[in-house]
Amino acid sequence: MNTLIIFGLLLTLMLTGMPISISLGLTVLTFLFTMTDVPIASVALKLFTGIEKFEIMAIPFFILAGNFLTHGGVAKRMIRFATAMVGHWHGGLGLAGVVACALFAAISGSSPATVVAIGSILLPAMVKAGFPTRFGAGVITTSGALGILIPPSIVMVMFAVATNTSVGALFMAGVVPGLVLAFLLGATTWWRARKNGYPRQPRASWKVRFGALKDSFWGLFLIVVVMGGIYTGIFTPTEAAAMAAVYAFIVAIFVYKDMPLSRVPKVLLDSANMSAMLLYIITNAVLFSFIMANENIPQLLAQWLLDMGLGPISFLLAVNLLLLMAGNVMEPSSIVLIMAPILFPVAQKLGIDPVHFGIMMTVNMEVGMCHPPVGLNLYVASGITKMGITELTVAVWPWLLTMLGFLLLVTYWPPLSLALPRALGMVM
Repeated sequence: MNTLIIFGLLLTLMLTGMPISISLGLTVLTFLFTMTDVPIASVALKLFTGIEKFEIMAIPFFILAGNFLTHGGVAKRMIRFATAMVGHWHGGLGLAGVVACALFAAISGSSPATVVAIGSILLPAMVKAGFPTRFGAGVITTSGALGILIPPSIVMVMFAVATNTSVGALFMAGVVPGLVLAFLLGATTWWRARKNGYPRQPRASWKVRFGALKDSFWGLFLIVVVMGGIYTGIFTPTEAAAMAAVYAFIVAIFVYKDMPLSRVPKVLLDSANMSAMLLYIITNAVLFSFIMANENIPQLLAQWLLDMGLGPISFLLAVNLLLLMAGNVMEPSSIVLIMAPILFPVAQKLGIDPVHFGIMMTVNMEVGMCHPPVGLNLYVASGITKMGITELTVAVWPWLLTMLGFLLLVTYWPPLSLALPRALGMVM
């Protein structure tokens, strides 16, 4: 009965349009003061220990690094490099957008930041070159979602915090699926461009390509700093995030010199605002998870599903459907922090690898960011293109279908996610 009350109250508050974080907080407070005898002191202790995790510090650092890179000219140089490499193929600028989004995703950890950084520069260029606005918007909106799959990823950090899974293993597990999805999105872009006869760029000489690589080197080298440092054990993912923030600051201010020192306070303030919002969600999600654990909800759900004879295949299908539905009303951070503690114990009892389960949830979050009504990438792209959400939804559907097909591949072929971390000895 208490389970129905908890979720009924949470759903009712969300349907009123109240922010997820506040809905979680009010649900927790209502339950604590009216339906349970749990001492408030133990709740306060759980809140303190729940957000005292070292991994959480990676979130504000990755946000800060992404903001420095977004404002610091790195995206512009990556687009130039991507265009030099693939611009001569069908839909060249669109393909360059996919490549640039994949590269920027590997240093920012955020999908909206990737859409803003790449889309604000590339979309006007695509329209000027003769591409339909819808085509460009579809490419950037969906390719920007690579920001949470190709490591570093803020969503993966949140999953790790919620389930005590290794952040480093999740990062490494996201590399191959991220590259495969980038290839599939690129193939969809190429096919549609070839079918509709969209323009191509002149083939760049190797001298131009080398010059573009040299110009974008300092931005691309951040990928080596973060992933190489984690793999070699020089620093943890959280320390890698701090290194990324310092490195991005130095590159933006002193190497590329595209950002004056006078803009640094604004970047710091914007990063603090976004970090505070995410940490507030985490705080309320920790309390919500504490209530569920106190009421034995995850254990009861796991036992109920096992008693029904639900196997791994049907469970993963049910999880995908649940997460895709949740993506209609919640943003990724909230979904991960609410759903992961509930679904993770069931996945463990069914023998599903924690890292594979985390990557599957991350891909679900990618899809959710690209469809209405709360797809963050849609709203960001709408602000750049001045297109309505309905028109954008129509624009993204070919790439969205590709992402759904990729979700099935990730779900039912674990080696795609686990091969690299297993080769590196991070998972069994």
